[in-house]
Amino acid sequence: MKPFWRSFWASTLSYIVMSILFFVVMFMIFGAISSALVSKDNTTINKNTVLEINFKQAISERSELKFNNTISSPFETTLGLKEIKSSLLRAKKDDKIEGILLNTENIMIGLANLDELRNALIDFKKSGKFIYAYAETYSQKSYYLSTVADEILLYPEGAVDFRGLSSELMFFKNAIDKLEIDVQIIRGSNNTFKSAVEPYMYEKMSPANREQIQKLLDDVWKNMIHNIKDERNISLENLNEIADSIYSNNAENTLKHKLVDYLVYADEIDSIIKANNNIKTDETIHFLDFKKYMNSDVSKTLEKFNLTNKNIAVVYAVGEIVSGKSEQGKMGSETIVEAIRTAKNDTTIKAVVLRVNSPGGSALASDVMWREIQLTKKIKPVVVSMGDVAASGGYYISCGADRVFAGPNTITGSIGVFGVIPNLNPMLKNKLGITIDRVETNEHASFSMLNKLSPFERRKIQEGVDDIYDDFISKVADGRDGLKKSDVDKIGQGRVWSGKEALDIALIDEIGELDDAINYAAELVDVENIKLLNLPKSENNELLEIFQSFEMSNNSSIINDDFIKKIKNIFSQIKETKSMDKYQTRLPFEIIID
Repeated sequence: MKPFWRSFWASTLSYIVMSILFFVVMFMIFGAISSALVSKDNTTINKNTVLEINFKQAISERSELKFNNTISSPFETTLGLKEIKSSLLRAKKDDKIEGILLNTENIMIGLANLDELRNALIDFKKSGKFIYAYAETYSQKSYYLSTVADEILLYPEGAVDFRGLSSELMFFKNAIDKLEIDVQIIRGSNNTFKSAVEPYMYEKMSPANREQIQKLLDDVWKNMIHNIKDERNISLENLNEIADSIYSNNAENTLKHKLVDYLVYADEIDSIIKANNNIKTDETIHFLDFKKYMNSDVSKTLEKFNLTNKNIAVVYAVGEIVSGKSEQGKMGSETIVEAIRTAKNDTTIKAVVLRVNSPGGSALASDVMWREIQLTKKIKPVVVSMGDVAASGGYYISCGADRVFAGPNTITGSIGVFGVIPNLNPMLKNKLGITIDRVETNEHASFSMLNKLSPFERRKIQEGVDDIYDDFISKVADGRDGLKKSDVDKIGQGRVWSGKEALDIALIDEIGELDDAINYAAELVDVENIKLLNLPKSENNELLEIFQSFEMSNNSSIINDDFIKKIKNIFSQIKETKSMDKYQTRLPFEIIID
């Protein structure tokens, strides 16, 4: 009986301790909420307030809550495109906000989302308020965003990186040959554009891969300089001449060629804004950090307590596609299916918008999500909004929607399949002196990275890859009106397309942003007052999300660093790393523009 009672009392004690801890945490959280709600707002918005936007953090699809081990601010929110756009719309209507000062020097955001942010800033200007941009140096991406400004200011010794786009790929063929690693590659029989495996096959790009990357870069560049032309009044010919001649390599040249308007030091910005906007020299311009302005929006906090039924669900499908639960940078099929199913079964939700930003990944996980989308379509409309990339598996889950939106610079398509199985046996034997021996019950029981595929095994895997590809193009043809299976095969074969090209070949329906997709979904179901339900829920505990809108003051905080660590340990989720599935529908490359 001793083991029983020992276990009983241990369990009872654990329950009591955890219950006490739970109530302590709850007391702290709601105490902090009460304090924040009744305390004076530390974010004061005065006359002549200018929002200072400095994108020091990477911009994700939506804000996420993370722990920050400090007493005064134990929780911190990341920058989300959704919240940035919402705050810009709020600032547009805020009489106390005179304008915006942009510092985009270190901006970290994808191409399509960059366009969405850019359009939001252009919309802000429609209010008649000003936008100024300032940086010590401008990367091509930061300069592109900054061209929405009324005036572009540059540090006198700075420069603008404006020389066109490029994509560099690293090839490992010679290295793996020297290491005697036998990389066994199986891709769709006609997937000549599915180039993710080429670094292990060749020493340079294949003609097909070079063709598709060149076309994609050309499309992105044309879109960028066209938009710059519209804002800066510089002809396309001159912009290309500036890029080819690298006229932007020093500050004086950037001014001469009208890439910027002023060469000034940071301490001179105040006087320029005053002079150009009828602000008296003795008046004070109050610069307010944009993130503080975002967090001062009380409506975001109150929304968490809003019991009013939502009517449009936005499901964020972001990251590499894997089976199981989502984790940092990875979209788990189990998590996304659960989110879609929640929206499907909620009778107050009239339509679902799937926001896809994914290069693909597991073919199996992609199919699992595709199936749930098809089931949801039978009950309510499903509209897709593509972000920076919705390619391969990302396109797989998108193709069956009632309508598909994408940005002009969205990378999409890549309809293809591949598998990579390294054989490490030669390297282990010849380089390290390690030999392998085995015992097996059946002829093909020892299928692993430690032996070479037999012709029979390779043939079977090839058949599996081809079957998945055939199923892929069939589902695209079924989901896309006007496209036959043969048509999809012609534009498939692993080839990537820009959003603009995808529209021309009917892979998408319309060029537009997330808001366009939401508005379209609302029109389909006759919803006028849109109330969004964002799914899946944050990885952090929902109670902690309440802190998104609060900057806890030193005098109201009762939390010490040790307790913060304990809270972090309680709410942090440790997730196992999932191994890569055998069959992959994955984007073959990544384009990064500095």
